[in-house]
Amino acid sequence: MRKNIKTFFLTLTFILLTGLLLAFPKESLAFSLTGLQLWFNRMVPTLLPFMILSGIMIRLNLTEHVVKAVSPFLMPFFKISLNGIYAIVIGFLCGFPMGAKVIADLYEGHKISKKEASFLLAFCNNIGPVYFISFVLPTLELSLVFPYVFGMYGLPLCYGLFLRYTIYRNVIPATPCPIPARKLRNILSAAEGTAPISLLDTLDDSILSGLYSIAKLGGYMVLFNLLNLLPRAFLPVVTCAGVETGAVANCLLEITSGISRIGSRAPLIVLLLLPFGGFSCIAQTYSMIKNTDLSLKKYLFHKLALSGITLLYYFLWQLFFSSSFLL
Repeated sequence: MRKNIKTFFLTLTFILLTGLLLAFPKESLAFSLTGLQLWFNRMVPTLLPFMILSGIMIRLNLTEHVVKAVSPFLMPFFKISLNGIYAIVIGFLCGFPMGAKVIADLYEGHKISKKEASFLLAFCNNIGPVYFISFVLPTLELSLVFPYVFGMYGLPLCYGLFLRYTIYRNVIPATPCPIPARKLRNILSAAEGTAPISLLDTLDDSILSGLYSIAKLGGYMVLFNLLNLLPRAFLPVVTCAGVETGAVANCLLEITSGISRIGSRAPLIVLLLLPFGGFSCIAQTYSMIKNTDLSLKKYLFHKLALSGITLLYYFLWQLFFSSSFLL
């Protein structure tokens, strides 16, 4: 019975979306082009190089060496492995969904445990700082920087520390002892019956993996931009504080195009939706972790928790420090 209901619902959804594509051809083309342009102009040049380089470092077991410079600052607080510190650094510097991809790659490569991977996924998959500072803040026409940068990155870091000393206090060893890189490589090679991978093979595999991942992200961006046909067709056009309901729905579906539509008219809405990332970012994250047994439901829970913490933060900031910081 449940299977029949699911099949009926999916069939109805497919027919509905196909009908909307035919009923709104101009809008469908515009939404598709928006998704493709955002993917090609923003995601490909900013994410693909990091995906390839990170793939090379993980496959060659270089991640622990890369983060040794920052580990003295982060290790005393988080008390996790060097590979875990690498996931924090990349997750905060590179943005959605690079944090999830790195965590999944490290977990699949047996470089971090499942508990550590779940802990890192809870707070290390965020909007990238280059994207936030160069696109979000100018689009919202916000002059101050610190309160928004802290709200975007300081809060997840504090949330991660909170999780480390509460939920994950006893499930992740305080002094992790990972297998040495050379020993791990020999173990995996012996198990597979093959010699350690060469540099050129590593480069080839990393490029292929990066292209495959970035192509999937492009598909998600096009699809979720096309889903804007649903509010276009069924939601009444209601304007509140100069923002249409369709623009808010757009932000929930695919956040970049939604930010462009909302502009500077309602910065608080955008700032509260950024930690969540929109359904497109959720789907992209799932595509990065689907080959693992990491939980998407737990990831969603932590994203909603961070959104609530962000709401409280901006409320308190405006209440005690400035009555016009969002103007």
